[in-house]
Amino acid sequence: MKPQIEIYDTTLRDGSQGEGVNFSVADKLRIAERLDAFGVQYIEGGWPGSNPKDLEFFKQAARRKWKHAKIAAFSMTRRKGVAVETDELMRQILEADTPVVTIVGKTWLLHVTEVLRAKPDENLAMIGDTIRFLKDHGKTVIYDAEHSFDGCKDEPDYALATWQAAEKAGADCVVLCDTNGGCLPGEVARITAVAKGKLTCPIGIHTHDDCGVGVANAVAAVDAGATQVQGTINGYGERTGNCNLISIIPLLHFKMNRSAVPAQSLPKLKELSEFVDEIANMRHNPRQPWVGATAFAHKGGMHVHAIDRVARSYEHIQPEAVGNSRRVLISDMSGRTNILMKSAELGFKLTPDTPELKAITARVKELENEGYEYEAAEGSLALLISKTLKHRDLPFRVDAYHVSMRRNGAENICEATVKVIVGGQTAHTVAEGDGPVNALDGALRLALVKFFPQLQNVTLTDYKVRILDSATGTAAKTRVLIQSSDGKREWGTVGVDENIIEASLQALVDSMEFALLKK
Repeated sequence: MKPQIEIYDTTLRDGSQGEGVNFSVADKLRIAERLDAFGVQYIEGGWPGSNPKDLEFFKQAARRKWKHAKIAAFSMTRRKGVAVETDELMRQILEADTPVVTIVGKTWLLHVTEVLRAKPDENLAMIGDTIRFLKDHGKTVIYDAEHSFDGCKDEPDYALATWQAAEKAGADCVVLCDTNGGCLPGEVARITAVAKGKLTCPIGIHTHDDCGVGVANAVAAVDAGATQVQGTINGYGERTGNCNLISIIPLLHFKMNRSAVPAQSLPKLKELSEFVDEIANMRHNPRQPWVGATAFAHKGGMHVHAIDRVARSYEHIQPEAVGNSRRVLISDMSGRTNILMKSAELGFKLTPDTPELKAITARVKELENEGYEYEAAEGSLALLISKTLKHRDLPFRVDAYHVSMRRNGAENICEATVKVIVGGQTAHTVAEGDGPVNALDGALRLALVKFFPQLQNVTLTDYKVRILDSATGTAAKTRVLIQSSDGKREWGTVGVDENIIEASLQALVDSMEFALLKK
């Protein structure tokens, strides 16, 4: 049986302190419910003394039944010179009505004397008094020892005294915090081992990512004996963020032979990561380990050739184990295996003996050299393959177009006309738009839906422009990437030209053609 590691999620408090992250009460409840379903052991809901929103969260959380997780409220030790029984902070933490309370206290003597302006013995009393008071009220108490590693490096005897004061008062877990995020894994491992040798209660780890080793430091602490890991989903948090639970959870399971969450939850890891990003209105990081869109994306021809034969030759786990999937990218670095595997994804039945395979590979490399990019333009790639294989005739042809812009008072009016030929028939349409591309899209769609009603469902969902050779100034070649959807699937298309309107039209035409393409 795998050793159990407790996961303590602090996305709703520490994570919300990250720049650009802000949760409503409804947001916090939705995230908490998803974390509970995923199987984390603790969910820290906030600091009930800091704002009305956290108070409301705890009120609503107390009315709900939680399947796996225990809700924790966060606060600090009693204040200097205030009896614990009369401290307003203690009243607030008890009113949160949570089974677990997490208390932060000072470990670093520098903070005790220069920030708190307290005597060392008084700080120890503040720690002990607070934990005993909360234990007497039936709470599970987790003690977060702030600046544990800096404190231990500076004054090891005093740091140890603070941890022992917490344990003696009845703390259920003493969590060592790398609050500044400035320690390295070797330091974390050494100091965690010291704490493990001196304390009998469970030890936890809380790391920040200021040096880019937040997850590595948590791994080092677990190796040294820590049994609780605190962190946030997607690494949200102060400054550069906290230990990323989306990374540490699969590390514990797949690489360290520890049990952290139910095994059946791991295939939902990517879904959890994307869900929290969506609630936070943050763009999902495509390069995030384990769950990012590029985590199992292969581009180099040698790599793709290898994974086609033995997937684990270039993949450390099966992507599906964390809810991700393998992607084969097409570029000027692609070999024939890239084309074969990507063609299979797109529904084409190519083999190494397909005569057109060499021509398709060469054409992709040629177009990539001209500025085309097919990594995010699978629709255009499918059309290129289809045309090379001569599977079909073009469904339509743009015979002519015109785009103009005029100012009417304070208003700019963009107008586009498009003439398309379908079979032996012609459609000539005009449309206005918010800009030239929007007008062109409207005119093209208006012309084509007369012949292909299904295109009415196709919408443009994203539009990106990149200047490829800026040294040539306004004559620079432009690449346009368009993302489209018909409500059931999404696809990307690409266009390249010195004229941004022409490049946009290429991508728009490919989008409509792909929508009509049958596998």
